[in-house]
Amino acid sequence: MKRNIWLGVIGVAALAALVWAFMPQALEVELASVSQGRFERTVQEDGKTRLRERYVVSTPLTGRITRLNLKQGDTVQRNASVATLWPVNPALLDERSRAEQSARVGAMQAAVARSHANVERAQASLEQARIELRRSETLARQGFVSPNQNETGQLGVRLREQELESARQEEDAARHELEQSRIALKSFSGSTMGTQQGPYEIKAPASGKVLKLLAQSEGMVLAGTPLMELGDPAQLEVVVDILTEDAAQIRPGTPVQMRNWGGAEVLEGRVRLIEPGAFTKVSALGVEEQRVNAIIDISSPAEKWQTLGDGFKVDVRVLVQVVENALKVPVSALFPMGARSGLFVLEQGHSRLRQIDVVARNGVEAWVKDGLTSGTQVIVYPDNKLQDGDRVSGRKPR
Repeated sequence: MKRNIWLGVIGVAALAALVWAFMPQALEVELASVSQGRFERTVQEDGKTRLRERYVVSTPLTGRITRLNLKQGDTVQRNASVATLWPVNPALLDERSRAEQSARVGAMQAAVARSHANVERAQASLEQARIELRRSETLARQGFVSPNQNETGQLGVRLREQELESARQEEDAARHELEQSRIALKSFSGSTMGTQQGPYEIKAPASGKVLKLLAQSEGMVLAGTPLMELGDPAQLEVVVDILTEDAAQIRPGTPVQMRNWGGAEVLEGRVRLIEPGAFTKVSALGVEEQRVNAIIDISSPAEKWQTLGDGFKVDVRVLVQVVENALKVPVSALFPMGARSGLFVLEQGHSRLRQIDVVARNGVEAWVKDGLTSGTQVIVYPDNKLQDGDRVSGRKPR
């Protein structure tokens, strides 16, 4: 009897061992938890700071600029003198040119004398025409000449007056040409050598600091030559170029976070403007992309970012969508199932397939409205062989 009992026990144990040996082993999977909290969908790009208003100071005239005493970083006030410009002296005349100019002055003097003689001749002709007109008018009243002859005299007077006016204008033009020739000869005569005209002070158009000196040494400059750049470093903004498909989701006033700018704190900001015109930019992979500039105002107190300057690099995170108390699932747990998304949850050591609707996602998390509860264990990076109902053993993601 006892022998039969022991044989039965041994047989059951052998059968159990055989069943256990051929039973499928539990698949080891990585697990993560469904959480509830703040969901953020962002656009992340590299940006840089720039001055909101930049002024380029240039020379209004051609001349000789004195050496600039300002240095980069110096503070200047509006309408303060930042540079001195001296007028350019006329070119030196050699002996041949001086003789030619002297001869030209003599020719102009003769032209003036000739014009003056023409004026006197026109005056004499006018006086003679007036005398003849008075004589004709007297004879016409006495009936010795016809009225037509009297009208001819009047016409002659008007013609002589026009001739006198023309002669006077010619005389004025000759005098101006003579004066012009004398000035050209006088510029480098012995009486004017060594004299210097007054300087022109170049003023600062606005208060700020010197950002860059474009010309510092003394020398000749042409009109419009840039000398320096001015701006107020306290009036900074951030410009970042983003893809046009991302820019279509951003509106003025969208909150922005800025990191890795050199300080430990995260700077806050707001999108002020999305520029209306896009441009083509080649990415690091050689792909042409359509991008557009977004202009961001820094809203954090100036004391936190006073070490920032023009052209500094910052990492920009534009918060396109922010949802508080959102139900969040790791995107690594999701896979497509037609128009919906699928995932596996852990229930009593087995995988259970669920279909859910994803409202939005970022690079790490997805926001779902229903179908799950906070704290539910889900399988991340599921194996292609995993099926609904399979035995699994979970481990936390590494």
